[in-house]
Amino acid sequence: MNRRNPIRQRIRQKEILIGTMFKLNSPALAELVANVGFDFIVIDTEHSNFSPVDTENIIRAADAAGMASVVRTRDGSSEEVLHALDSGADGIQVPSLTTIEAAKRACESAKYFPEGTRGLSGTQRSARYAAWDLPEDYYSYANRHSLVVAHVENLEMAGKIDELLQIPQLDVVFVGPGDLSQSLGKPGKADDPEVVALIEKIFKKVLTTDKAIGIFCGNLNQVKRYIEWGATYIALGTDTTQIAAALKENVKQAKGLIENIKR
Repeated sequence: MNRRNPIRQRIRQKEILIGTMFKLNSPALAELVANVGFDFIVIDTEHSNFSPVDTENIIRAADAAGMASVVRTRDGSSEEVLHALDSGADGIQVPSLTTIEAAKRACESAKYFPEGTRGLSGTQRSARYAAWDLPEDYYSYANRHSLVVAHVENLEMAGKIDELLQIPQLDVVFVGPGDLSQSLGKPGKADDPEVVALIEKIFKKVLTTDKAIGIFCGNLNQVKRYIEWGATYIALGTDTTQIAAALKENVKQAKGLIENIKR
């Protein structure tokens, strides 16, 4: 866990953090993302082909650069949660939830006794390979610092938001507008009035509690809207979309210069 960027503490202090979804298997790119000023990355093992070793190396690069790392797991199984946290991630972000029972199991899997059921070990990377050197014992430290994020990205979980908010281990409710739009029969239309109205309803529920609200934003207009609504955990685009946008703009400008010279 990154001692220089205690993301759970920052979230609990209501600091607004900007991260991005991380999909490319490149520790060097993770360093670059940190160097330009992002607070965290969400390593997307759900939609990218990362091996456990790949994931750990990206976490290692983020740690070295002083940036927090959160792993979006493939699912909410205890194995996925365990491996992400044992690799040293600052938190887990669980997608594809449709029942409160599954959400509870996933959240409990992120904490050691007495807060949860995470498998006990003190020899993995998160425990400094049995060379733990802080006055506070590792298990207490891990429970205090591991961030737990659950997705609300379908009608099933949107309809159970009150129950979800009762889970004590949960820190952040993360809204996925893309999947939510699909669940409403409007795939890809994240700014559709019906989608936005449902997002607003979720926000209002979360903001009556001590939980934080997070959301994926595809553009700066969405960032502005959702920060004004109270979001503090913002995933701004992806590494791939941002690189593609910069490359497209650069090549467009370069080709424009060529055309002007030809004239």
